Formats: sequence, structure tokens, C-alpha cells
Amino acid sequence: MSNVVTASAYLTLHYRLATLEGTDIVTTFNGNPATLMLGQGQLAPVLEELLIGLPEGTHKTFDLAPGVAFGPRNPELIRPVSRATLDENSVPGADYKVGDLVDFAAPGGGRFAGILRELNDDSALFDFNHPLAGQPVRFEVNLISVL
Repeated sequence: MSNVVTASAYLTLHYRLATLEGTDIVTTFNGNPATLMLGQGQLAPVLEELLIGLPEGTHKTFDLAPGVAFGPRNPELIRPVSRATLDENSVPGADYKVGDLVDFAAPGGGRFAGILRELNDDSALFDFNHPLAGQPVRFEVNLISVL
């Protein structure tokens, strides 16, 4: 009887997140497998739920509807940022272009990233939604071992 994934299982697996067109977002298939413990936030909860009950050795691909894996897009997360704030968080001489992903220091010490949507002389407009929010995602998993 092979082990099946439970909510607190320790897994060794290869996994891949990709667009439905097949562009890899993240993949371990080209290198070492990942080891992770479920329930620790290493995978999005919705991805963990897909794994529960699968037996060791499963190789499976899931297509997730838009917004399922990383939530819907939230218009509240499209925010103006002053040029001063942008400069404080930038490497000196950074030459930003629309579509760039920029990393910010969050109040309280965390980091968050936003995609530049507009750049003006005194301000910039950033989209702080996860880049995959509201997007369909393909999740491929190969469960090597389940403890």
C-alpha cells in the first residue's frame, strides 16, 4: 500500500506551474525535486488541496480556472506610488519601463512587488496583484515520495 498525501504530509516532488500555453512560471523538473511539508505555506493552499489523497508515484496535471490558483485580480491593488518612494526603493539610476516588476520594502519589514503600469514625472502607477492573479494556470506534479 503506497502512502497517500495527507494535510500534514512531507513530500518530495517535482512540480511545475505554467500558463495554459505551456510557458513555465516555476518548475523543478529540470533540476532537483522540491521537498516540502504541507500546511507550511510553501505551496498555495489551493495547490496543496489538489495533492491531498494522491498516492505516491502520481504524475498528474491540473488545469486551474482563472483566479483559482492566485485569487482574482483586485482593482484596489493598483496603486499610485510617488517618484520619491520609487527612488527610495530603487537601485540608483534604475531605468524603469512599463511592464517591469519592481520590488518594494513594505512597512513592517516585508517585501512586495508590483508591475509598473504607468510612469510619470512625479508618480508611477503600480499593479500589486500577483502576476498570475485572475489567470488560468496549469499545475503539473510528480509525487516522488510521501512521508
